[in-house]
Amino acid sequence: MFGRNKIKLNEKLDKVSDILKKSNLEEIAYILGNKKQILIRNFFAGISRGVGIGIGVTIITATLIAILKEIVTLNIPIIGEFISDIVDIVQQKQYY
Repeated sequence: MFGRNKIKLNEKLDKVSDILKKSNLEEIAYILGNKKQILIRNFFAGISRGVGIGIGVTIITATLIAILKEIVTLNIPIIGEFISDIVDIVQQKQYY
């Protein structure tokens, strides 16, 4: 009776072992244990995020400015006045 249960238990343990090997658990445990590697990886991840945010904000801002310039050149009465008021406010705040 214990023989069959032992064989089934060994088969299940072998399956679990194979799953853990496939999931690279050893590498993950090594990386989590190595503080220097964690710091280096997080440092470069932070730099990458910062550069990505900077580029993204620049592209979005440039696109919005281009769209606003086109709206102003169309001379739409309500929107054009609103945008010109915003431009005036921004220009006044620059000199303070």
